[in-house]
Amino acid sequence: MGCGVDEESVENPYAFEAPPNFPAATYTFQNNPITEEGFELGRRLFYDGALSRDGSVSCASCHQQHVAFADPLHRLSIGVDERVGIRNAPAIQNVAFKKFFFWDGGVNHVDFVPIAAILNPLEMDETIANIVVKLQAEEKYKTRFRAAFKTDEINSQRMLHALSQFMVLMVSANSRYDRYIRNEGEVLNAAELRGLTAFQQKCTGCHATDLFTNDDFRNNGLDATFEKDNGRERITEYSGDRGKFKVPSLRNVALTKPYMHDGRFKTLEEVLMHYQSGVKDSETLDPLLRNNETLGIALSDQERSDILAFLLTLTDDSFIKDKRFSQPPN
Repeated sequence: MGCGVDEESVENPYAFEAPPNFPAATYTFQNNPITEEGFELGRRLFYDGALSRDGSVSCASCHQQHVAFADPLHRLSIGVDERVGIRNAPAIQNVAFKKFFFWDGGVNHVDFVPIAAILNPLEMDETIANIVVKLQAEEKYKTRFRAAFKTDEINSQRMLHALSQFMVLMVSANSRYDRYIRNEGEVLNAAELRGLTAFQQKCTGCHATDLFTNDDFRNNGLDATFEKDNGRERITEYSGDRGKFKVPSLRNVALTKPYMHDGRFKTLEEVLMHYQSGVKDSETLDPLLRNNETLGIALSDQERSDILAFLLTLTDDSFIKDKRFSQPPN
């Protein structure tokens, strides 16, 4: 059955079911069980500009469904007053299975992800307290919070729990690759199969499991120095983390351009060319990119072409068209 769901989740679109080819979920469902009312409240909050200081920016402004909840227009995120952020907005998908969030891993639980964007002066530039006041002033939210949490009190915890209920159901697991790997009748062509083999040989040191990320932080040789953005070191204050950024999932990667933490690459071809011949050396460069005196990953033209063909099989059309995640009617 598509998406790795069972009969219960087909009958109940708000039931969470881990796809059989995925690792175990990490989200603490016992603290925040998903309900239809909680999910739908989170959905409205996700698309509501009230979460920003001037009402101009919602979560969906930088995370658009048709591109797996990434931002196809901007290298760097754009916030209130057209302020330019320092990093590219990552896709939102399969967050229930992840241990760290954001390019530097500054958040380690889904419930706290929205706080970072809300408080960031380059993004939403708002306070949680102000948002709660705004929500309390709207009768429609009073009704929806009451339905979701059986209380008239609107507070920050319930707001964040509602957003989490919406986001953790964003499971993308119905690509052609998934149907092939689960023996659901999908067939990959010769180039795609060669690409899968080459990918397993060359790329799974970082893009591991069927999440296509090891959820780790790596310096992938984008720069020799990291004066503008030192990545994970901002969080750990450990020099050994300088220039390390979170390994992104490659699911729906054909849709989520531009690529890298700063959106410097416009195409997947440019990404592979970087790994083939553009890696820059530094003290924290990932050892997997250091092969004796040679930097990068050895790729023939054929391997590069085949890997590109394989990456296209990771696109999940049902995810980007799923009406559960679309903007709700007024």
